[in-house]
Amino acid sequence: MQFAVALLLLFNGENLDGWDFFAVDPGAKMENTWSVKDGLLICTGEPLGYISTKKEFTNFTLIVEWRWAPGKEPGNSGVLLRIAGKPVSFLPKCYEAQLKSGSAGDIWAFYGAKCEGPADRFKTIKNHKQLGNFIGVGKIKANENKPGKWNKYEITFNKGNLTLKVNGEKVNEATGCDVVAGKIALQSEGGEIHFRTVKLIPLDK
Repeated sequence: MQFAVALLLLFNGENLDGWDFFAVDPGAKMENTWSVKDGLLICTGEPLGYISTKKEFTNFTLIVEWRWAPGKEPGNSGVLLRIAGKPVSFLPKCYEAQLKSGSAGDIWAFYGAKCEGPADRFKTIKNHKQLGNFIGVGKIKANENKPGKWNKYEITFNKGNLTLKVNGEKVNEATGCDVVAGKIALQSEGGEIHFRTVKLIPLDK
């Protein structure tokens, strides 16, 4: 017997229904940073912050298609996963699938979130000005398209394992991650970035 896959469109291509907004500037308005035009979710990159799903997810495959704004300098962003609690600085306790231009595929774990990876790619950052101490796993290889071209992330979080594919190729994996339900977020972190697909397949039965 076959069962239909429950596909959830987190971004519906029309508006930001189902998303919450956070910015380090308490006076910032969501519509000045995030907007929808011609089916694309557009983020100006200013101020620092993110939009997050109202719903929480534990085990899933997340598909995200993104590009840096054509003709503009690429910047930084990220897909935040299993968010636990409120922001500590401009980030909450969470895992990040990096979107920074040239670094897509890196994994980071913030504010006590745990992860493991091969010793030659495991990273420990100490005394960061804004984020304190955090850890991560560097990507196996780079597989991004040139800035301005579309890229596809396939992010699978299944129990303690986080696996990233960029444009169809596996580029990283972390193990030993905290198994908790959390929201999913897209970052505003400098540089205009566009998203055309944000959809999720739950892996929980």
